[in-house]
Formats: sequence, structure tokens, C-alpha cells
Amino acid sequence: MNEADHDPRIEIVEKTTPFKGYFQIDHYRLRHRKFDGGWTQVMTRELFERGHAAAVVLYDPKTDIVVLIEQFRIGAYAAGFEPWLIEVVAGIIDPGETPEDVVRREAVEEAGCEITALHPIGRFLATPGGSSESLTLFCGRVDASRAGGIHGLDHEGEDIRVLPLAREEVMQKLAQGAISNFTAVVGLQWLALNYTEIMRIWK
Repeated sequence: MNEADHDPRIEIVEKTTPFKGYFQIDHYRLRHRKFDGGWTQVMTRELFERGHAAAVVLYDPKTDIVVLIEQFRIGAYAAGFEPWLIEVVAGIIDPGETPEDVVRREAVEEAGCEITALHPIGRFLATPGGSSESLTLFCGRVDASRAGGIHGLDHEGEDIRVLPLAREEVMQKLAQGAISNFTAVVGLQWLALNYTEIMRIWK
């Protein structure tokens, strides 16, 4: 349900936008129905608005290679994690774009790979306690034989290293906790459960 759709279980008392830049912060005063049928007290919540995103697990079923990327993330640094994260290709959905458009574009920009087929994984909320951001996730078929090198757009400050790895090695890294990016974890766990079927479909 979009915010514009009226939900009788929720009353928005006031909504303001105290900050708007590349991202924005919205401030809500609201109350909602309780499980016992009553209403909560009016509460205040700040919501981080950064748009919606799409991501793709790049997989070559012929060679059983997963193409991952590695880049610096300020959020990981601030949280005390290793700041260079192993990730899957992802990007923000711009107005007029579909999630499929985004992952096809970002696969070329971030990994130098052309997606030849897409399989939907699902749509998820990234951190609904404080952001409306949703993530549409795919598995994308690629030819990993030429994957590698450094990619990204200079004007966006991107410095992205491409990591083509055997699927079994990727799963070992996942089990060892070497991959901490939430989107990558979800996508790779899906691949672990479904790779035989996706290989059957794509080979």
C-alpha cells in the first residue's frame, strides 16, 4: 500500500520534511490501531527517504561462476565493519525506470557484464523501522569469462572491483561471515537454494 492510499488503521496527524537534499528526512506525527482495537498515543517518527532500489545476483550457469563486486561503504565504516564490502550489483530506481532497467544498466556500469536473462527473486523492505526503501532482487544470467577489473562512474565517486568467484567459494565466504551486505546475503542464500533449478532453466 502506498502512503497516498488511505488506511483506516493509521492516522497521520502531521507530516513535514525538515531536510531535503540528495536524500530526504520526513517527520511524522501519527497514531495507529492497536491489536486490542484501541489506538496508540500520538507518536513521532523520522523516516529516511532514499527511493527504491533494484539488485541482481550475476550468475554464469555454464561455468558455475558468481560475479560479485567490492566497494567502500561509509555506513559499514561508521558501524565498525570492514568498510570494503563484497556485494551484488545494485542501483537506485530513477523516475521512469523499471527495476529490470536498473539492473541491466548497473551490471554494465559496475561489473562490465551484459545480462542475457533475468529471473525474479522477490521484493523486500530494507529497513522498515526507519526507511521506506524497497529492494527488488533478481538473478541475472551473464557470461563471466571476461568479468574482472575495476569499474564504476568517476562522477559518482565509484571505485568498484569485480570479483568473479566459483559458486562454492562464494558459499564458503557466506558461511564464514565474510559477506555482510544484507542484499548480497539474501540473494546468495536464494542462489544456494535454487541454483540447480536456475541451471536447468538457463543451460
